[in-house]
Amino acid sequence: MRVPIIAGNWKMNKTPEEAAVLCRELLPLLGELTDREVVLCPPFTALTAVKEAIEGTDIALGAQNVFYEDSGAYTGEVSPPMLKALGVKYVIIGHSERREYFGESDEMVNRKVKAAIAHGLRPILCVGETLEQREAGVTETLVKSQINKAFSDVSADDALNVVVAYEPIWAIGTGKTATSQEANRVIGLIRATLGEIYGGSTAEAIRIQYGGSVKPENIAELMQEPEIDGALVGGASLEAESFARIVRYDD
Repeated sequence: MRVPIIAGNWKMNKTPEEAAVLCRELLPLLGELTDREVVLCPPFTALTAVKEAIEGTDIALGAQNVFYEDSGAYTGEVSPPMLKALGVKYVIIGHSERREYFGESDEMVNRKVKAAIAHGLRPILCVGETLEQREAGVTETLVKSQINKAFSDVSADDALNVVVAYEPIWAIGTGKTATSQEANRVIGLIRATLGEIYGGSTAEAIRIQYGGSVKPENIAELMQEPEIDGALVGGASLEAESFARIVRYDD
């Protein structure tokens, strides 16, 4: 049985003080969480503040990016050991904004995935198509290619520590959401692709989220789909009540 996982990607928002305030507002609203996993992914500068705020809870700390080298002359980058030392458990890799604005290639994403795994971090690997690619009918081809390249030289045992996030780029921050049936279909394709790489039992154990304008109003419908194991939440994770309603989607 795959444990649902809801991750909040705060993107470039919240100072350390603001992050601590959000956590203090959020924790009482979440209550006990025994049947799902919650991850908060603040900016690098707020990781310590969030770590302190969630101490003693079941909430996991996540980062929004990582570099693939342990150290060196890479100005502005943050390495896996640095994140590990801060208590980070998960790290988002290959988000569409990283691919679009910062030129991250599939090959770079693969290097980051392997570096994260090597240091005991769990990647939240993002894949998905643009509106143009969707309209051109290449969603399936593109997503399969992204999965194959991202998992290149990743063992089956290591793949079990990866969470995949299907994010149709045309739905991120636009208010548009793939229908639950369409999201489930593409996530099923992702799982089938993982099955081709690792076999059915491993593919069935890997958790796959949906991301793209997830909000309290659509989370329950999404989570009813059999292939969808959680959500990667953007804007709605910046407000305590909204994110709590998403996490507690079945209340």
